[in-house]
Amino acid sequence: MSDLRIDRVETVLLDIPLRRPHRFARTSMTAQPVLYVFIHIAGGVTGVGEGVVPGGPWWGGESVETMQLVVEQYVAPVLLGRQVDDIGSIQRDINDVLAANLYAKAAVEVALHDAWARCLNVPVHALLGGISRHAIPVTWALGTEPAPVVVEEALGKIDTGQHRSFKLKMGAQAPADDVARVCEIAEKLAGVAGVRVDLNSRWDLLTSLTYLPKLVDAGVELIEQPVPAGEVAALTEINAALPIPVMADESLRTPGDALRLARTRAADVYSLKTTKSGGFRAARAIADVAAAAGIPCHGGTSIESPIGTVASLHLACAHPGVTWGSELFGPLLMAEEMLVEPLRYVDGSLHLPVGPGLGVELNADKVRAFTRS
Repeated sequence: MSDLRIDRVETVLLDIPLRRPHRFARTSMTAQPVLYVFIHIAGGVTGVGEGVVPGGPWWGGESVETMQLVVEQYVAPVLLGRQVDDIGSIQRDINDVLAANLYAKAAVEVALHDAWARCLNVPVHALLGGISRHAIPVTWALGTEPAPVVVEEALGKIDTGQHRSFKLKMGAQAPADDVARVCEIAEKLAGVAGVRVDLNSRWDLLTSLTYLPKLVDAGVELIEQPVPAGEVAALTEINAALPIPVMADESLRTPGDALRLARTRAADVYSLKTTKSGGFRAARAIADVAAAAGIPCHGGTSIESPIGTVASLHLACAHPGVTWGSELFGPLLMAEEMLVEPLRYVDGSLHLPVGPGLGVELNADKVRAFTRS
């Protein structure tokens, strides 16, 4: 295609209902707010990216409403008239007018890659270094509900062959009660499924050193982000004290964070997300730092719809360092199918679609149905 000029930028806000409430340590949700960014190319191609945060601005400070504002008011003027393949220069100019706002930037950057890849008639992963794998295992995330509720849901997933690994959210209860709940769940799932936990930064160093060994004894196989993002020294001490891996998430948003964590061995696994890091290029740089330091990556989630999920899948399938599976379960949690052809979840793994760009097409009727009025 000869005309790669960006002709128009369009944003749409949606609320996609969930199959069940999803509870975090600090909030819960029954629908996932999503921002879609469409980049229209003069030659007729359109690329799409997704802006989404897990349950609202509590995690990274952004919401879909703030994303839409900054994309329309500050980012779109930078894009119009530019060549869609000039992504490096576009990102530089966006950063000159807009600090932080990594989730909003990720939506735009993914849309640019989707449009460019479609213009070239190649899949997005071809722009990210080529293919390393065609599918990735998916861990199912369970909320902060009581143990019997969580165990019933997990056993149902195991019986149908959908998942073999589960991550439990923690931090909504007193530590002793929360640990007792997780130990009960881990005991029920012992020998049939892997169990991981995510504290979402809710504990301090002393609480972590007191209670996390009990989770280790119960058979929990990984601990994610027990302390707040900035407490890297505490994360380092916890990682050194535990015989199981500690995974960094909130502490890891930029390539600089990846280097800082690697220098102190603050984490054994990195949670890699295109959303929190500003898109493919920054996330790939994080994975490169991790690979150089001998730290494996995990395909993390912000509970994206299929668009954000398949974007993360392309990166996870392109980078050889993403060897600790994923949590790319977002579309399975949603009560409505947003694509013309659904993503393929088979035998506990998410499989890469075939086709140009992201390789998927949104169902226009579903987008209209859930667009905010």
